[in-house]
Amino acid sequence: MIKPDAVEANNIGPILAMINKAGFKIEAMKYMRLTREQAGAFYAVHRERPFYGELTDYMSSGPIVAAVLTKDNAVADYRKLIGATDPSKAEEGTIRKMFAKSIAANAVHGSDSDENANIESDFFFSHLERF
Repeated sequence: MIKPDAVEANNIGPILAMINKAGFKIEAMKYMRLTREQAGAFYAVHRERPFYGELTDYMSSGPIVAAVLTKDNAVADYRKLIGATDPSKAEEGTIRKMFAKSIAANAVHGSDSDENANIESDFFFSHLERF
């Protein structure tokens, strides 16, 4: 997912170019704006965390780009491509090093496991929307 800060900064194209260059296939993609309730449902795993309210406010503050990416070893390769959550600790050449504003406004979301990737993909896309 490309988050509201990166969308607002007009970084959709450059981020997608990096994803394509890294060998990912885009199986599904949509430009949308989450309601606070939808953001809350997506991040329900963090409901008890102190940052949950701020996170759901942020994720519903502007449009996002949701996508399903595929390739061999997709989760690990995408997490390497996006870099550390804290952009000041992200490696040079990663998406977050190049486009994130802060730990909270860190440009992109990436699933942390194949299981969560499937859950998160199903949150945004029906199987009819995947190619």
